[in-house]
Amino acid sequence: MSAYINGNLAIEQKPAKKAKVQEQKKVVVKRKSIPVQEKLLYLFTVIVCVLVAGAIIWRYAQIYELNTRMQQIESQIKALQIENNKLKLEITKYQDPKKLLDQAKQLGLVPNEVLNQVTDKRGAAGGDSVAMKKE
Repeated sequence: MSAYINGNLAIEQKPAKKAKVQEQKKVVVKRKSIPVQEKLLYLFTVIVCVLVAGAIIWRYAQIYELNTRMQQIESQIKALQIENNKLKLEITKYQDPKKLLDQAKQLGLVPNEVLNQVTDKRGAAGGDSVAMKKE
């Protein structure tokens, strides 16, 4: 009866597929090692690159150091210029003739004109010097 269940067209039953397992041989390829000359060439190239990079970094460090020194010197120059300007103002303040006479009188100094008059009365020749002498 089983043929009747499948109908009048007989279907050939296919056997269940079995997984085909093929044994594959692994091909191990041994790579040849790098020749010694090529290794030395690579090593030499790396060393040269490191030396060049080191030289460049060293030069940049020198440039940076010089720039910082230059900035420090410029700031010192500005400070000295400010101090010089203050000192010049003091010089002009102390060179004022009225202030000089006042200070001389405070210290007990007498103008040369008074000395000339005193020396003229004694008979000595008076000069036009501006020096001041203590009384």
